[in-house]
Amino acid sequence: MKANCWDFKKCGRGPNGAHVQELGVCPVSTYAALNGMHGGKNAGRACWVVVGSLCGGTVQGNEEQKQSACWECDFLHLVKQEEVTTPQGFLYTRLGMDEVFQHKKQRKNLDLK
Repeated sequence: MKANCWDFKKCGRGPNGAHVQELGVCPVSTYAALNGMHGGKNAGRACWVVVGSLCGGTVQGNEEQKQSACWECDFLHLVKQEEVTTPQGFLYTRLGMDEVFQHKKQRKNLDLK
C-alpha cells in the first residue's frame, strides 16, 4: 500500500491523528472527490491540489499558491516517482484530477444560477 501524505509527513492531522484535537482534521484526508487518485485514500496522494492543508506548520493558500509551494515537496516528488512506473503514469492521473475539478466547478456554477 502506498503512503498518504499524513503518514509520510507525520503531521498528525490524518484520520485519528495525534494532532486532530488541537489542529483539526486535514481537508486532504476527507476530500473524497479524489479518493483512489495515485492509489491514496481521499486526496492523501494528491494533497498539493487541496487548499487548506497544513504543511510545514503553515496553512496553504489558494490553488495557485499551493501548487507553487508544493512543487518542491519531497512527498510530491515521491508520488511522481512512484506513478511513473504505473501503466497510467503521473500525467494520466493528473489529467484525471483536472477532470474532477472541472466537473466540480461546473456543478458549482450551475448551483449559483
